[in-house]
Amino acid sequence: MANGFLVFHLNLAFSSIEEDKHVEVINRCYWPMLDLIEQTNICVGIEMTGWTLNRILELNISWVNKFKFLLSQNKCELIGSGWSQIIGPLVPYEINIKNHKIALDFYYKILSVKPKIVLVNEMSFSRSMIDIYIEMGYLGFIMDGDNVKLALNLDSNNDLLPTHAIGNNTNILPVLWSDSTLFQKFQRVIHKDISEEEYFDHLITYKNKKNNKFIPIYTNDIEIFDFRPGRFTTESKINNFSEWDSIKKILIKIQNETKINIIFPSEVLEIINNSYKRVSQITSIKYPIPVKKQLKYNINRWAISGRDDLWLNTVCYEIHKYLLTKNAQYDEDWKNLCEFWSSDYRTHITDIKWEKLIINLEKKHKEIIPINDIKKFSNESSDYNIYEIINDDDGIYTTIKTDYLTLVLNKRRGATIKSLSFKSHNNQNVIGTINQGYFNSIEYGVDYYSGGVLIESPQTRKKFTDLEYSNPLIEVKENKIIISVLVNQDFFTIKKTMIISLQSEKLSISYDFVNFKRVAGIVRVGLITFLEDFLNSNLKLECFNGGNNLETFDLNMNVNHGMPVSTFVSSTASLGISGGLIKIFSETKSIFFRWDNTKCAAAPMFKYLKIGNKILSRLSFSLCELDDTFKEGGKILPFTLTISTQ
Repeated sequence: MANGFLVFHLNLAFSSIEEDKHVEVINRCYWPMLDLIEQTNICVGIEMTGWTLNRILELNISWVNKFKFLLSQNKCELIGSGWSQIIGPLVPYEINIKNHKIALDFYYKILSVKPKIVLVNEMSFSRSMIDIYIEMGYLGFIMDGDNVKLALNLDSNNDLLPTHAIGNNTNILPVLWSDSTLFQKFQRVIHKDISEEEYFDHLITYKNKKNNKFIPIYTNDIEIFDFRPGRFTTESKINNFSEWDSIKKILIKIQNETKINIIFPSEVLEIINNSYKRVSQITSIKYPIPVKKQLKYNINRWAISGRDDLWLNTVCYEIHKYLLTKNAQYDEDWKNLCEFWSSDYRTHITDIKWEKLIINLEKKHKEIIPINDIKKFSNESSDYNIYEIINDDDGIYTTIKTDYLTLVLNKRRGATIKSLSFKSHNNQNVIGTINQGYFNSIEYGVDYYSGGVLIESPQTRKKFTDLEYSNPLIEVKENKIIISVLVNQDFFTIKKTMIISLQSEKLSISYDFVNFKRVAGIVRVGLITFLEDFLNSNLKLECFNGGNNLETFDLNMNVNHGMPVSTFVSSTASLGISGGLIKIFSETKSIFFRWDNTKCAAAPMFKYLKIGNKILSRLSFSLCELDDTFKEGGKILPFTLTISTQ
C-alpha cells in the first residue's frame, strides 16, 4: 500500500488578493480546512508564512486558537515557510537566515511548535537552501520534482528522483517530492474542470507507473477553493456548491478506494530516513534554480519581470547593505525587509497593493538609506603605468595596451570587444568576437560580439542593438583609461562607458539608457562571448544562489538560459544574483564577473552549446524579461559589469 501526503499552502499576502478580502479568505478557505481536519481525521500539513499567521491573529484569533489546539492533538502539522514567501536563491544569505529565524521564533511563540519540514518558497530551489534549512534546524524539505528531473536529465517515466539531496558542501537532507501535474489535476477535479474518473485514472497511473511509495496528493494554494484570487481571466468560476465538500469526498475516496494511505509529511520523512538512500545533487548548470510547474514558470518571473522587479530587488539590496553596515540588531528592521522581498510583490500584484508598497518603501527608504552620490574618480596617484593606444589604418579597430591587458575594440560595431587578453593568461584572447563562418552550421552563421546590448520587443516587432558605427572618446584620468560611446537609436540613446585600470587586470563596462521606456520584451546587456583559447579546457562556473558560499557547476551539458519558452515567455532560466559574482574557470585560467546589486540587480544568463567540435559559450545580464507577470512601466537601471582575473 502506497503512502500519500498533502500540504495546504496558506498565503494572505497572495499577490492578487486585496487586504479587504482577507476576512473572506479566512472564512471561505481557512476555516473549512480546519473543519475538514476535525471531521475526517485526514492527516494534513499546513504551510504558512509567519506574516500570514500574524495577519490571521489580527483578524480572527479564534482560528489561531483552533489551529493551535488541533496541532496539540496531532490532528495536523505545521510546515515551515519563513516570515515572508521569499525566493531564496535571489536574496542574500543574511536575509534567508533572518526570514526563517524570525518565523520559527514566531511559530513557537504563537503555536508552541516548531516545524520539522520546510516547503521551498514557490518551489524555487538552489543547493544553498539545504545549508540554510539545516542551519535553521529543519529535518527535511518539500520540493517539486518535475523540473529537477529536467535539471538532472532524468527520464520522466523511468528514472527515480533521489531520496536525499546534497547541499552546497556535504550537507544532506531528505526531500519530499511534490508534483505539479498531480496538484493541478486535484485543483481541476475540485473545480469540476475534469471528471472524477479522469482524476482517479491519472492518480492511479501515477502511483503504478512511477512505482512511487509516496504520493504528493496536493501541495499548493488553498485560496483557490471556494474563492478565486483573480490572477487570470481564465480562472474557473466559483461553483454554486461547496468545493470543500468535494475536497472531503475526494480525499475519503482516495483513502478507501486507491490503496493510498494519507499520512503526515513528517511520517513520510521518517520512512525516507529509514529506507534506502539515493543521494544526489538536484540542480545543474542547465537549471541552477529549478522551480515548479511548466517552463513558463521560471526564476526570472521574480527577478526581472513583473511590474518592476529589477528596481524593487535593487532597492531591497540597498536596504540590506545599509542594515549590514549599521549592524542592525532589531528584528523589526529585518522583518520589514523580508516583507519587501516577498515574492508576491513581484508577480500579479494589484494596483492598490503596489501603491501601498511604494509608500512604505519610500518611507523606509528615506529613513534608513542615505542618498548615493554618483561615484567620482578616486584621488589616486597620477603616476600611472605605461599604456598604448593604436588605431588601425582601416579605421575599424582601436587597440589599447597596458602592462596588464590588451583590449581591441570594433568601432564599426558600437565599440564592441574584438578581443580581450590578460597578462596572467599569457596574453591569450579569452573574450571577444566569434566571426560569421566559425561554426559549420547556418543556424549559427552570425557574428557573436562581446560587450554589446540586445533589446527586443515582440509587441512592436522591433530589435535594437549597439552595433552601430561609433567614434569612442578616450580619456586618461587617475590611473584609468575611460572610453565613452554613444549609440543613438530611434527614440533613445545607449550610453556605454568602459574603464580600464592601469594598475590591475580589470575592465569595467557600464550601460545607461537615455529616454528609454521599459519594453514588453527583453533588455540584455554585457553580452560576453568566450573565445577558443579559453574554452579548450574543463570549465566550471561558480556563483552565489542565496547562500553563504559559492555553488560550483560543471559545464558538461548544453545550456541556454535565454532561450524563449514561447512568444510570451522570453527565457527559460538564469543564475542566482545574490552575491553579485560569477567565476568561470579551468585548471589554469579564471575570469571573474562582478556587479553591484545595490545599483542594479541584473539576472545573469549563461549559454554553452556544443556545435560540432566547437563550443558557443556566452554570458549576458538581463534587465528585463517577458512573461505573464509583466506589466507596462517600470525602470531600466544603469548597469556596470567588472571583468577581472581575481
